[in-house]
Amino acid sequence: MVKIDIMRTFSCSAIFFDLDGVLVDSTRAVDREWREWARRKGIDGDAVMAIAHGVRTIEVIRQVAPHLDAEAEAAEIENDEAHDPDVVAMPGALELVRSIPTGRWGVVTSGTRLLASARLQFCGLPVPEILITSDDVTNGKPHPEPYLKGAERMGIAPADCLVIEDAPAGIQSARAGGMRVMGLASTYAESKLAEADVVVEQLRNIQVSANGSGSLVIKIR
Repeated sequence: MVKIDIMRTFSCSAIFFDLDGVLVDSTRAVDREWREWARRKGIDGDAVMAIAHGVRTIEVIRQVAPHLDAEAEAAEIENDEAHDPDVVAMPGALELVRSIPTGRWGVVTSGTRLLASARLQFCGLPVPEILITSDDVTNGKPHPEPYLKGAERMGIAPADCLVIEDAPAGIQSARAGGMRVMGLASTYAESKLAEADVVVEQLRNIQVSANGSGSLVIKIR
C-alpha cells in the first residue's frame, strides 16, 4: 500500500507520470497546433484551449465540433503535433526518471503512441517499458482505465502505485483507480489540484530512492 507521512514522504512500488506538463513542456506546440486547427475549422480557439489539456484529442473534438469526423480530425492534429519539435523536458525530468530503477516507472498519457514517443525523443527522455496512450484504452482520463491499464501491464496493484499529474482530469483518473496522486503545479494553479494527496511546484523538489525491501521512497524537498 502506498503510504504518506507528515514529513511528505511516500513509499510505493511504482511511479506513473503523465507526459505533457509533467515530463515534457509542450505548451507552445499544443497551443499553436490546436489554434491553427481551430482557425481552419472556424472554431473558437479559446474554447478549444479551455478543455484541451489532459484529455484525449478525440474527446476535445467531440465537444467543440460534433459535426466533424472526430477520428479523422484527431489523427490529423496528432500527426501535426508529433512532427512539431517545439518541446522541451520539464526541469528535473531527466534526473528524476534516471533515479528510478528500470521497470518501476511508466508514462500514462492522453496522446497517441506516435505523439508520446516523438515528444520523449525530442526532449532526450527515455521511452519507458510501460507507455499507456490513447491507442491502448477505450475510455480516456478522467476515467480510471488509463492508469489501471498501466498498473496491470506492470503487474503491480493500483494501491501500490503513485501517480504524478498536472491536470484535474488525470488526478481524477488516478484517484478513481485507487492510486495516490502527487499534483504538479505546472499547468494549473494549486487550487485546481485539490484532489491530489499533495502538490509540488517542480519535479526538482522530488527525490526517489529504493529502500532495503525494494520499495521506492519518494521525498518532497
